[in-house]
Amino acid sequence: MNIRCIAIDDEPLAVKKIAGYIQKVPFLELVAECRNAAEAMSILDNSIVQLMFIDINMPDISGMDFVKSLTNKPYIVFTTAYSEYAVEGFQVEAVDYLLKPITFTNFLKAANKVKNLIELTANNQKEILNTNVTHLFVKSDYKLIRIELADIKYVESQHEYIKIHLVNSNPVMTQMSLKSIEEQLPSNQFMRVHRSFIVNLAKILVIERNRIVFDGKVYIPVSEQYKVKFQEYIDGNVM
Repeated sequence: MNIRCIAIDDEPLAVKKIAGYIQKVPFLELVAECRNAAEAMSILDNSIVQLMFIDINMPDISGMDFVKSLTNKPYIVFTTAYSEYAVEGFQVEAVDYLLKPITFTNFLKAANKVKNLIELTANNQKEILNTNVTHLFVKSDYKLIRIELADIKYVESQHEYIKIHLVNSNPVMTQMSLKSIEEQLPSNQFMRVHRSFIVNLAKILVIERNRIVFDGKVYIPVSEQYKVKFQEYIDGNVM
């Protein structure tokens, strides 16, 4: 989903330049160009805005004072010709502070900072939600089957299907990608260790030669791509 932005500057050429930069970046969406705080407030009241590129020196009310007046602030990137406002800018939790003349390279760096913050926030929220999940339903043989997460030993990819291996029960096959179920499983309980396997960390009893052993006969390899993360988990739990 694109990040919805507004550009605010009383100088026509300056606001056009920022608007042009926004339109060049694939993950940004230009909502409006504003020449002053009043226009910006009208947009904020009537549209979803996630990011403001705002000049500081503007008539009537400065960009800094306007940002301070907002109760629910979007992400802020200040644009100005004066470096002395930098400290004050970060005091109002601005993501970045761009000095004019603004190059596209510096603009893109600021945009990426905001993108990373939004993604981090979304991942944290997802993590909080996932920690409360105790079960899931999957379609198998024209039925919906409830599976308790605590009963899953590991999940195996088989082309367009996955096989969910369970404790004291037959495996359940369902048409789903491994990536799809990975996104539904709490990352503090389950870990992908191979392109074809996700394991329940609580069910790991034996590790032998970089392989996870289940039931003394099933050997799941830990591939190079996932080895570092898995080793960090092991190191954090070795006594």
